[in-house]
Amino acid sequence: MSALNPVRSTKSLDRIWSRGKEFLGSELPIMCGAMTWISDPDLVSLMSNLGAFGVLAAGNMPPEMFADYIDQTRKLTDRPFGGNVITIAPNYQAHLDILCEKKVGHIVFAGSLPRGSEVKQAKESGAKVLCFASTSSIAKRMISYGADGLILEGSEAGGHIGHVSTIVLLQEILFNFPEVPIFVAGGIATGRMITHLTLMGAAGAQMGTRFVLAEECNTHQKFKEVFIRARAREAISTPQYSTKLPVVSVRALNNHAMTHFGELQFELLEKMKKGELSRQDAQFKVEEYWVGSLRNAAVDGDVEHGSLMAGQSVGILNKVQPLREILQDLVDEAGQGLAEVQQRLGA
Repeated sequence: MSALNPVRSTKSLDRIWSRGKEFLGSELPIMCGAMTWISDPDLVSLMSNLGAFGVLAAGNMPPEMFADYIDQTRKLTDRPFGGNVITIAPNYQAHLDILCEKKVGHIVFAGSLPRGSEVKQAKESGAKVLCFASTSSIAKRMISYGADGLILEGSEAGGHIGHVSTIVLLQEILFNFPEVPIFVAGGIATGRMITHLTLMGAAGAQMGTRFVLAEECNTHQKFKEVFIRARAREAISTPQYSTKLPVVSVRALNNHAMTHFGELQFELLEKMKKGELSRQDAQFKVEEYWVGSLRNAAVDGDVEHGSLMAGQSVGILNKVQPLREILQDLVDEAGQGLAEVQQRLGA
């Protein structure tokens, strides 16, 4: 269990951060997005111990490994954390069952849309449920299923993404569903932005790319060095070449892995045409590719051929820092942003 003192909000920020803090049970309304091979027990527990909110990434890891991840995290923190499940992963149902059996306090559905029965299963375990929403119709459906909160993620984000920018989704979703807490993700790297999002009604923010550059993040040094050198426009999204093989776009830094993914799609489409592969199996092959290539880069350091999943906010980042320092910077920046707004309003 942790003996660390968390980074704390301020009284001024609490006025606009209280809803997110209460929902997460954390000192700060800041979620660390679940990143496969990156959001491990070490990062997740430290995130929660320092006052933010960590989320374990299931990816498509073996179920017994995911169960062990939860146990390891609980040994390292007594603070709330969440578990993220990928609805299109072959091990998805097993991962969901494990989160429910182990009564993890927050369950995040990602990848595609969960069924109503799956949201019900999560809620019956006692968990608070968060679902991603990329359109107003999806937001309505997830709320009707019983989602306790939403994550609005714009296309600027890294990893699996939708096709609409954060600024449009703010207007389509954030402004129209005040009944549930909404956490905003995609392109966020500063505390000032978190202030402005919460002033617009957001409960808080989810970030991933900035936390890759935490000293304690267990990614390869070469992976971090590429992030530091990268420009925002170099974080590009993958295309879909045919509606016969629907793929969830992935945003990553452009390298050989992106080129290989295009070649893989053509290979899979040809096998589908010949009847050698079903669409579902082809989609599984796509996910296996991304999980494997991300490990090659993030864990093994192959930054030429492994996937460098990163959001466009990578262009704002320029150094590796201790996680406590990153979180304190976010709070300080948020406070400065709030003071600037108050000054403009003459408050």
